[in-house]
Amino acid sequence: MKYRQLTKEQFESLHSEFAQFLATQSIDVEEWNQIKEKNLTKAEEVMNIFSDIVWEDVLTKTKYVSHFSKTSANLFKCDKNEIHRIAIKVNWDINLLEQKGFEWLMQNPMDNSVEIFKGTKPYTTSQNIEIFDLIEKGSSIDNGEIFDYIYSLTS
Repeated sequence: MKYRQLTKEQFESLHSEFAQFLATQSIDVEEWNQIKEKNLTKAEEVMNIFSDIVWEDVLTKTKYVSHFSKTSANLFKCDKNEIHRIAIKVNWDINLLEQKGFEWLMQNPMDNSVEIFKGTKPYTTSQNIEIFDLIEKGSSIDNGEIFDYIYSLTS
């Protein structure tokens, strides 16, 4: 398995896609129910293959990810050959995880209490593996508005 198996909730939200996947594998509902009951190893294998397909599709389409903590934010732009990072540190008693704190940062990104660092590096493994690793460490896929806004202020 290249990534990790989807969660139960993710499988449930992708129910129709999973049914289509099973159909492409010539597995109907009745056969799938028998596999789940009598051959857990095969059921896990089928679910793992589907999970990798879904992850590969999602990760290939991902262009931005971000990770926020109480006093910092890490914003990433994922290009084909390299990843760009903007690291923001707030040296003030503010909580970026709360709406009020986030809004303060968006209105005051150049305040003296805000440190911004930028960097770019080539991928050390594949693009999708590195994006997946960021997601597994708590990052979320986003639309890039915050990255682009901060980048435009610091360029």
